[in-house]
Amino acid sequence: MFQPARSRTHVGGLLATAELIFHVAVRDIRKSHGNAIIGLLMSMVQSIVMVMFLYVLFTVLKMRGSAVRGDFMLYSMTGVFMYMTHIKTIKSVAAAEGATSAMMKHAPMNTVVAIAGQALATLYQQILSIMVILFFYNTVFNRITIEQPVYSLCMVLLAWLSGIGVGMVFKAATPWSPNFFLILQTVYSRINMIASGKMFLANAMPTSKLAWFWWNPLFHTIDQCRGFVFLNYHPHYSSVSYPLIVSLALITLGLMGDSFTRKYASLSWSAGR
Repeated sequence: MFQPARSRTHVGGLLATAELIFHVAVRDIRKSHGNAIIGLLMSMVQSIVMVMFLYVLFTVLKMRGSAVRGDFMLYSMTGVFMYMTHIKTIKSVAAAEGATSAMMKHAPMNTVVAIAGQALATLYQQILSIMVILFFYNTVFNRITIEQPVYSLCMVLLAWLSGIGVGMVFKAATPWSPNFFLILQTVYSRINMIASGKMFLANAMPTSKLAWFWWNPLFHTIDQCRGFVFLNYHPHYSSVSYPLIVSLALITLGLMGDSFTRKYASLSWSAGR
């Protein structure tokens, strides 16, 4: 993983960094659980439980008529997959190795590599989990059709990218007040249970209520994903450009904040807490 520093070209340096990010991602996946199969199953169970919760909720409240015409389970999955990818990415990026970590004592290692490795590990787990769940549902229960699979996958990547941006902001801010920002991170995750819009369609919402959700990049991502998944749904109140711009802005702020935090990072920060 770590090799003696030697002079190399820019391309060689880029490849070496990519290799290091890959090893950090593999380390994070193995660290989550010793058995890779059980680790994947745990990730799948969380998504399945949330999909079943939405199914029961919509059935009990008789709200299935407000969903898009098509496979209702697929409708629920689009929201849950986006939400889980976004939230898990935030959690992993915010918990990435910091400047005071023992891993940073090795010369090639830095916080950007740690963040990229954590994010890549989460993306791998989520993509694999999504593919297995969709394959199982399509094979055992009901045949599904995704109208534009490539664009739908791009929305998963966009949910992941916005999770990186939010997670980096939390990572940069947490060392200054760990308890407060950990609570804030939990609150953000809970708020997105509703604010992400995974339980309803933007087109069916009253205009007066859209302002409560329009600020959320994940709301746009989920709504746009449903437009790519279902043939008869065309989003009118969301866009792809908004979450992309917000994600890039948050990543920039996170990098600036992390750079500033590293200048004052110390092992003794949490000594009095």
